Amino acid sequence: MTPLREGFTTGSCAAACALASCLWQRDGECPDKVEIVVPEGRVYAPSVHALSQYRCAVYKDSGDDPDITNGSEVWAEVLIGPANGDISFAAGEGVGTITLPGLKLPVGEAAINPVPRQMIAAAVRSVFPHSAATVTVGIGGGSEIAKKTFNPRLGIEGGLSILGTTGIVRPMSEEALTDTIRLEMSVRRENGAQTLGLVFGSQGETALNRLMPGLSCVQISNFVGFALDTAAELGFHRVVLAGQPGKLAKVAGGSMQTHSKYGDGRREPVAAHLALMGAPKDILEAVMASVTLDGIIPLIRETGYEEVWNGLCKAASLYCEARVKGALKVDTIMLDGQGNKLGTFGE
Repeated sequence: MTPLREGFTTGSCAAACALASCLWQRDGECPDKVEIVVPEGRVYAPSVHALSQYRCAVYKDSGDDPDITNGSEVWAEVLIGPANGDISFAAGEGVGTITLPGLKLPVGEAAINPVPRQMIAAAVRSVFPHSAATVTVGIGGGSEIAKKTFNPRLGIEGGLSILGTTGIVRPMSEEALTDTIRLEMSVRRENGAQTLGLVFGSQGETALNRLMPGLSCVQISNFVGFALDTAAELGFHRVVLAGQPGKLAKVAGGSMQTHSKYGDGRREPVAAHLALMGAPKDILEAVMASVTLDGIIPLIRETGYEEVWNGLCKAASLYCEARVKGALKVDTIMLDGQGNKLGTFGE
C-alpha cells in the first residue's frame, strides 16, 4: 500500500507568509519561495505570491488528509513598528475571533493558536529581532468554510482557526475530531455547565434541544468512551446520552466506539432484551434480519414490546457509568428518526 502523503498546517502556512512579508520589507521584493522549520523539525518550503504590499500568500497543501482547508489561500501581512516591542496578532478576513472563555486564548483574540503564534513570532524575529510588529493572518473564503466546521459552536466567530502543534498535517482525522470534541466540552464546562448532552450528530442535537431546552450539547460522532472519559475529567456531574437505536443499541451491548469498522453489534442487544421479555422467535428473527433498527420500530410497537427501548437505555447507562467508574450519572434517551422518544432511563 502506498503511504499517505502528509501536508502542512495552517500554522505552518501563516508562519511562512509572515517570513515572506518580513523579507520583502527588508530586501525590497517579495520572495518566490521561503523555508521554515516546523516544530517537528521538518523543512517547509512553499512557493509564495504577493496579494498586495507586504501581504504574502501560499496555498495550503494538506497532503492526503481530507482537510476542509486544503487548497485554501492563507496569507499574512506584517506591520513593523518604528521602535522595539512585542509581536501582536490580528484576524484578517477568513480568520475567526474568540468570543467565549474556555479556549486556549482569551476572549477577543484572533483565533491563531499558541504554537502557530510561536512559529510566526520566530519567523518575524529571524528578520527583525527586536522590532514591534503586528501580524495579520487571513484565509481566502475562510468565513464561509468556517460555517462547515465546529468553530461557531466553540464561540469562534467570523472565520477559521490557525491551527497546528507539529506543523504537519497527517492523513488521520480521528485525533483532530477528538481534540475538537474535548475543546467543545471544555468550553461548555468553562461557561458553567454541569450537565451535558452527548449526541452522535446534528439530528440528535436538534431532537435533544427540543426535548430538553437549555441543555448544552456536544456532538461526539462515534467516540462514546472518549466523550465519557473527558466529561468525567472536566468535572461534569451528569450527562444525557441521546441517539437513535442504531448507535445506542451498540452502547447497550457495551461498545464505547460505535463506528462500523469496529464491529456491528446493533441487532444482538435488541434481540437479547426482547428474548428476556419473552418475545416469540419470529420477532427475534425479524430483528436479526433487519438492515436498520429504525425499520423494526413499527414491528415492536405493533407487538407491544416497546418497553424494550427502556431496557436498552438502562443497559447503555449502566455500561457508560461503569466506563467512568461512577464518576458521572449517565441518563439515556432513545430517539426515533423524527426525534421522538422511544425509551429513556434516568431523570
